[in-house]
Amino acid sequence: MIKITRAGFLYILLTIFLGISAINTGNNLIYLIVAALLSFMGISGFFGKNNLFRIEIDIEFPQEIYAKNEFPLKVTLRNKKRVLPVFLMKVHINGKDAFFPYVDPKGTETRYINISFPKRGRYIIDHIYVYSVFPFNFFTRYRSLEKTFECIVFPPLKECSLITLYEKNKRLKGDRTSDSIGYDTDIVSIREYVYGDPLKYINWKATAKTGKLKTKELSSLVYRPVFINFDEVLISDLEERISCVAYTVLKLIKANMPVGLRIKDKTLMPDVSYNHKINILKELALYEGS
Repeated sequence: MIKITRAGFLYILLTIFLGISAINTGNNLIYLIVAALLSFMGISGFFGKNNLFRIEIDIEFPQEIYAKNEFPLKVTLRNKKRVLPVFLMKVHINGKDAFFPYVDPKGTETRYINISFPKRGRYIIDHIYVYSVFPFNFFTRYRSLEKTFECIVFPPLKECSLITLYEKNKRLKGDRTSDSIGYDTDIVSIREYVYGDPLKYINWKATAKTGKLKTKELSSLVYRPVFINFDEVLISDLEERISCVAYTVLKLIKANMPVGLRIKDKTLMPDVSYNHKINILKELALYEGS
């Protein structure tokens, strides 16, 4: 698709006007000027059309996308032409544009745009197009791309009282210390300081004795597993219940408390791993109710 810009509209009117003048006057100089104007228009068409082709667009989503929250979408443009660069290219995705002023032949450039999705669930981005005013800003040329990208948008997080049921009982019977290293309870050993260790865990007494920075290694707490039955959460509004459960799961896993979820006919056993967290959020994002 081609759209005439304001400059292009004026250029066409000027060319028509001079063409009519050349016919009426028979002046060879005006004929030459009209020919030059038409040649510039032809050059604009050739290079403008070539600028849109032999390019490839890829987009990459972050691992965690939450509804109603903006996130940076990675947009990559690959110029597959061997000789000609790509100039003044814009990539339109979900109402936002990523601008690529220049991409070398066989080159790759990356830009980020901030977008958001209004609701949780599965989203397919298939209406992607590129456009450019190159080379003379007379026409804006558009080209649709036949690529689709899919992502799962997690529910928005809503702070709720559900978390307090577990925070109050963090260290009730059943909680114990683990031999694994953490930042929670008893000292396991003292070792040399490594860049990035929290300063509050430096053992100043051992440091004074040895003349080198020493860090305390603490054992981590192992908490009782928490199991959430989605259908038994007493929140009538479905979306609010989903947001509340998602918030609670993230808070518990962040506190290193194993959490599991029973939702519909699926059961996810308690765990604290990152993949487990993502699996729970996907189940909540795609939940359709009964």
